[in-house]
Amino acid sequence: MMQAPQHNTTLTINGTPHRLELPGQTKLLYVLRNDLQLNGPKFGCGLGECGACTVLVDGRAARACCIPLSLLHGREVTTLEGLSQNGRPGPVQTAFIEHQAAQCGYCLNGMIMVTESLLRQNQTPDEAAIRNALAGNLCRCGTHIEILQAVRRAAHLKAETTAP
Repeated sequence: MMQAPQHNTTLTINGTPHRLELPGQTKLLYVLRNDLQLNGPKFGCGLGECGACTVLVDGRAARACCIPLSLLHGREVTTLEGLSQNGRPGPVQTAFIEHQAAQCGYCLNGMIMVTESLLRQNQTPDEAAIRNALAGNLCRCGTHIEILQAVRRAAHLKAETTAP
């Protein structure tokens, strides 16, 4: 059996530079979970359709289960773990906690990461923008109302932390 050639990739994950020697087609999700023990991103569908594996790549939401390592050289990746500030939950995480926007918690990583991406692009999203941003994330628990409330609260909290 032929082994895939190793690929040198240098990228920054949660502010820490990493140099990885792995096959270039290795999916980011496996690197994060298996090699770096970052378990915020979850394995859901493996097809990029459920959102459980969402991370930020250069500040934008991306599905880690679909991104090969070879496309990430020199890029910055942020996981759920990277949103904390001084060892405390970041504004989006805080809003989700305040509004108890989870039941099983499996989709939570994706919901939080998509919200973070949205608020980096639009600090005051309206209801339509929020619903549109979250539309690609699947949740079967029925916490949709709490998630929407949490996103609105997160926008408020982020505005407070970035106000001069």
